[in-house]
Amino acid sequence: MTRVTRPEDRFAGTAEGRHAVVVGGGLAGITAALALADAGVRVTLLEGRPRLGGLAFSFRRDGLTVDNGQHVYLRCCTAYRWFLDRIGGADLAPLQNRLDVPVVDVRRPEGRRLGRLRRDPLPVPLHLSRSLATYPHLTLADRARAIRAALALQRLDLADPALDTQDFAGWLAAHGQSPRAVEALWDLVGTATLNARAADASLALAAMVFKTGLLSEPGAADIGWARVPLGELHDRLARRALDSAGVRTEVRTRVTSVCADGNGGWSVRVPGGTLDADAVVLAAPQRETRDLLPAGALDAPERLLDIGTAPIVNVHVVYDRTVLARPFLAALGTPVQWVFDRTEASGLTRGQYLALSQSVAYDDIDAPVAALRERYLPELHRLLPRTRDARVEDFFVTRERTATFAPAPGVGRLRPGARTKAPGLYLAGAWTATGWPATMESAVRSGVGAADAALHALGRPRPRHLFAIEEAA
Repeated sequence: MTRVTRPEDRFAGTAEGRHAVVVGGGLAGITAALALADAGVRVTLLEGRPRLGGLAFSFRRDGLTVDNGQHVYLRCCTAYRWFLDRIGGADLAPLQNRLDVPVVDVRRPEGRRLGRLRRDPLPVPLHLSRSLATYPHLTLADRARAIRAALALQRLDLADPALDTQDFAGWLAAHGQSPRAVEALWDLVGTATLNARAADASLALAAMVFKTGLLSEPGAADIGWARVPLGELHDRLARRALDSAGVRTEVRTRVTSVCADGNGGWSVRVPGGTLDADAVVLAAPQRETRDLLPAGALDAPERLLDIGTAPIVNVHVVYDRTVLARPFLAALGTPVQWVFDRTEASGLTRGQYLALSQSVAYDDIDAPVAALRERYLPELHRLLPRTRDARVEDFFVTRERTATFAPAPGVGRLRPGARTKAPGLYLAGAWTATGWPATMESAVRSGVGAADAALHALGRPRPRHLFAIEEAA
């Protein structure tokens, strides 16, 4: 199908006739498209893959529906919660009634020991006091020092640019945190949310995670996750919402260039034609964005290439019987980090399907499947004794080499905002300057920010929900 436009096909210059093109169909692009369409802008969404959802997607394997990786969100993720509501998927990804994380340590001399990180119905910071005071994976002295460090974190000013230049591990050491405390508490949370260990994480982003998730409101860290395949949410339901909003969505359509047309608008080139637009949102990974940026759009576009990336590996194991009685758990003393039960979501009707979510997976990203099987199955035997008598029906691995941007010290100065120096061109993506690490929440917030900037330039009022998300932030 040709997409070449004629001059008479251009939308009129009135606000009501404006046309926006969104490049990228991940959460950032979907959000930007919905927000623009909700404000009355005509929107075309272009995605090079055959599906929407970016790096949070599903695929079929031997009769099962498999997520490429395990994704969770927190009650404090107000933008992603709005996204779920907007696409009609909130009931399919419910939140815990109250934060409760089982943590199993397999190194104890007396055998496996279960601890729990959970909150009480008390105000901050008392909501976590009992949990920390009885957390068995820390010494009594470590527990006391952890509470003092949490209170010191709460006093940090996230607007202080100096925080971005420091590493989280150095700050923790200066506040009396032992290596054991870093492993059993700070990295337990930080590795999963930042995709970096404390030594490699910006203090600014780490402080943001802990202040917002654990120290803002009692229920802020309650965990939510999809009880259905991610593709059901981020592709099927998202596409239905886009269709209902009047967004023209085209997959398998890779953008080759974005150029100013000389008349105050933009030309977006795809194989087979060109789309004319009054505004363009680039909601693509940072390297792809760099390749599409026209000259002069950013002062130093090469800095986008300095934003590093970090891998995540997911190990998938299907057993012939139930081996885990909980929906998920975190692990200590083993390479295994987090284990989730994906049986029901995958459609498995016999046995149990577990997904191991392995962040900071530099050692595993290129390892052969056979090597990972040899490494992780014995660790599951240590962690879950019922696996010792179970038969492995399937074992496979999914890898995302550039799953997130690397939240290293100094990354904050590299992350651009939504506006560029080219009028009508905007940026979105979890890697942009949202203040959040590379999460689904950051992606949605970036889409909101890009849409908000575009609507202001197009003379369109913001939809009410954009104000609500901004106020919640």
